Amino acid sequence: MLAIVVVMIVILVLAGLVLVYVAYPHRGEEVPAAPWLGGMMERAAEAAPTLEGQDAGEGEWPWPRKTAEGTTR
Repeated sequence: MLAIVVVMIVILVLAGLVLVYVAYPHRGEEVPAAPWLGGMMERAAEAAPTLEGQDAGEGEWPWPRKTAEGTTR
């Protein structure tokens, strides 16, 4: 029972951190009550590996799409 409570508290803390990141540093604003937390989140986001779209251009599908006429583009 204790393990379930601890895991639920960890889940709630992580969800709160994600909410704070999306509300402030992700939009380029500073966290009002804890600017140090926003700085840590920005550094962690920059250090995380990301996938870049190498094959497809910006906003393009990586596979051909059919149009309403049945042709591909």
